[in-house]
Amino acid sequence: MNLVVISVYVVLALMGLGFLAMVVFGIRSVAHGKINPLAVVIMCIPLLILVVLGFVLGDWSRAGIMTILITLGLAVLSLLVTGIKGLFI
Repeated sequence: MNLVVISVYVVLALMGLGFLAMVVFGIRSVAHGKINPLAVVIMCIPLLILVVLGFVLGDWSRAGIMTILITLGLAVLSLLVTGIKGLFI
């Protein structure tokens, strides 16, 4: 095996372990009441957008790019709405 291939597998394994740890400790925090469940739902919106766009478009790389753009647009919109709300209230 090539060193580059081994390195890719090691990086993917570390990313998988990191993701698994985030999920486990996130579930633990929700169970102990340290995190608002609504915040967890809001954080899952990009994943939901990715899955829907992936199946609709049939091209997962395009779905990923569109998800990033939609999520960026939603973030800018939420900052704008929050700023305007803070201006008047």
